[in-house]
Amino acid sequence: MSDAHLYLVLIPESLVASQLEPEAFGAYLAVGSTSRSRGQAIYFEVDPAFRSDAFPMSLVTESALTKEDGSPKNSLYLSAYRVLEHIPIRAIGDLFLATDDGRVLRLKRGGDPPHEERLLHLYQELCPVRPGVASTLDAVDFGRFITASENPVHFPRLVYSELILRELASDPQHGRIGELPYTNLGHLRDGLTLLQAGSGKKNKMIYRRLPEDLSFRTVRNGFFIAEQGGHAYYPMPTVEQLEHEHYEWWKSAQVLRGG
Repeated sequence: MSDAHLYLVLIPESLVASQLEPEAFGAYLAVGSTSRSRGQAIYFEVDPAFRSDAFPMSLVTESALTKEDGSPKNSLYLSAYRVLEHIPIRAIGDLFLATDDGRVLRLKRGGDPPHEERLLHLYQELCPVRPGVASTLDAVDFGRFITASENPVHFPRLVYSELILRELASDPQHGRIGELPYTNLGHLRDGLTLLQAGSGKKNKMIYRRLPEDLSFRTVRNGFFIAEQGGHAYYPMPTVEQLEHEHYEWWKSAQVLRGG
């Protein structure tokens, strides 16, 4: 049907059909149902013409997406398992970040992130797995490494973000923590120090899983999708842009209220 939207929701990983526009869909995910806990949402819009034998696309019909009273149906789940691996980057559109009170920020795909001469990075993997990983690889090379088929553990696709480190990026042992909100900071310092020492390791797992919500204010360069042979980058606006152009979203994003 022409007015159906397809969304790749990252947490939990799922493919959802809906008649809701992207911003309304984000508000629905965050606060629109009395049957779920309040919480943020991260999701991509998928090309509505996308088709794959991996999903029951025949279910996306006008009757399935319309309630008995004729109003649009909020969601029709097509899959909640191994979704990302079956959706190529070319079919994935804008990225949306919904705060836990339903305010939505749209991020459009950009070019490559700016190159920087820095040794240490921190990445939050978002889909299909969710550990936090310290690395000596820049964001693009990190994606190439994680999706390289020659590695014993790899993924066909990965969505992740780069997080701020502030002084820990250059001085993991003694750098000031400042406003960094991460837990188990001693383990983070130790992992970064190990990588800085040139032990031969490129990556070090710091956190086994993402906390219930990602603190959007910790996102550094933006969000990435990596696959073998390619990547997509969704740059995060600067703090100045967020304060002047997306003030209500930014104000909400700085508070984690929990479910």
